[in-house]
Amino acid sequence: MEFLGTTQTASYCGPKKCCGLTSLPAVQAPVIQECYQPYYLPGYRYLNSWRPSLFYKISNVQTCPDESSSTLRPPTTLPALRSALFSRYSPHDWDQSNQLQVRGAEASRLWASRLTDDSVRLLQDKDQLTQQMQQGTTRNLGQRLSDIGFWKSELSYELDRLLTENQNLETVKRRLECAANEVNCPLQVALECLYHREKRIGIDLVHDNVEKNLIREVDLLKCCQQQMRKLAQRIDLQMRDNRDAQHALERDLEDKSSAQCIDEKCFNLRNTSDCISFFHGMEKIDGTISVPETWAKFSNDNIKHSQNMRADSIRLREEAEHLFETLSDQMWRQFTDTNLAFNARISEVTDVKNKLQTQLAKTLQEIFQAENTIMLLERSIMAKEGPLKVAQTRLECRTWRPNVELCRDIPQFKLVNEVFTIDDTLQTLKLRLRETQDMLQLLVMTKCRLEHELAIKANTLCIDKEKCMGMRKTFPCTPRLVGHT
Repeated sequence: MEFLGTTQTASYCGPKKCCGLTSLPAVQAPVIQECYQPYYLPGYRYLNSWRPSLFYKISNVQTCPDESSSTLRPPTTLPALRSALFSRYSPHDWDQSNQLQVRGAEASRLWASRLTDDSVRLLQDKDQLTQQMQQGTTRNLGQRLSDIGFWKSELSYELDRLLTENQNLETVKRRLECAANEVNCPLQVALECLYHREKRIGIDLVHDNVEKNLIREVDLLKCCQQQMRKLAQRIDLQMRDNRDAQHALERDLEDKSSAQCIDEKCFNLRNTSDCISFFHGMEKIDGTISVPETWAKFSNDNIKHSQNMRADSIRLREEAEHLFETLSDQMWRQFTDTNLAFNARISEVTDVKNKLQTQLAKTLQEIFQAENTIMLLERSIMAKEGPLKVAQTRLECRTWRPNVELCRDIPQFKLVNEVFTIDDTLQTLKLRLRETQDMLQLLVMTKCRLEHELAIKANTLCIDKEKCMGMRKTFPCTPRLVGHT
């Protein structure tokens, strides 16, 4: 039986031999003549310059004395595998072969990758060169659209301002009448505030800064109302010049919109668009009538003319606006002073109310603690009754001892002492219970007084903060005071 896959030096590959020699004589290494020319790969050295290290180990194996005569060749355990030993490669050659294959594959792959990258780069350069002129034209069209959009926005802005100015001129006369009627609302609010503050209770019914400012506000509003009813003047000639400037702006804006639509169509054309075609000779036709400088100057002149018209209109309106500003400033100043007085008063009342609420909360806490203390004292008194009954019962039972057994011993002494101690404890607890109940009544009375004061302060806050300040939140703003509705 042959043991395939095992080495020739394995001890289990041949018959076991019993050798009694402790040392063997030195054996001269045999001279082996090469009889096999192995195959070698291109680029590798000839393989006859090496032998597997296992072969040389086999030649040095010590044999038993009865086999010393056959030392010309190494002992062979597996003859069927002997030819395979001479054809095997070493691990070093196997590693070199694998590394050579890897390096060759890497070189081929790198060369192919460089060729692919160069091809892609060439394609990109040619595509970029093809698109440069088209992108430049598209960029110029975009810049032109930006310029048209800029002037359109300027014209639209100026036209809107001119239309607003015309509307302002038309409404100034109406504003003068509306402003006089608008003062009726804050005047009514001030009078109602004075009426509501008469409903304050007790010590809070004071003649404070709020009431003084309300009286001054009523007088000022009546005076302003009389002055505004005297103003109503002129506006027709300037509006005619404003309409001429308005027509010029509208014509220029319409032309800009048409040019913008055409340039946007050109800007959005692409190589894949359906509407593109060849128009030979169009580059030789020049139908322009202006250059960018004159084109921008035309719109700039229209805007300047409109601005001059608006300046004239503003000067006319300033004569009417001066009175509006003066009266509205006075009314707003007095309104602000009154509101500041209201806020200061509300802050003072709120601060006092918070302090009272803090004291009320602390009082309620003390009431709660006092009630808990009373409950604990009552429970403690009830708890002491049991030990007292036990001690007294023990004393009573011990009185029934016969004759000399009625001894005043240590238990008797301790029982008597226990009864006196528990009784003294009960008296102390009952006294503390009465004191705690008296303090609880005092705390309840304090709570009632605090709640009454809090009710007065809450009524004052309701009048000043909710009713008066609630109405004063609707005080006409400056635009309404100057006639805007």
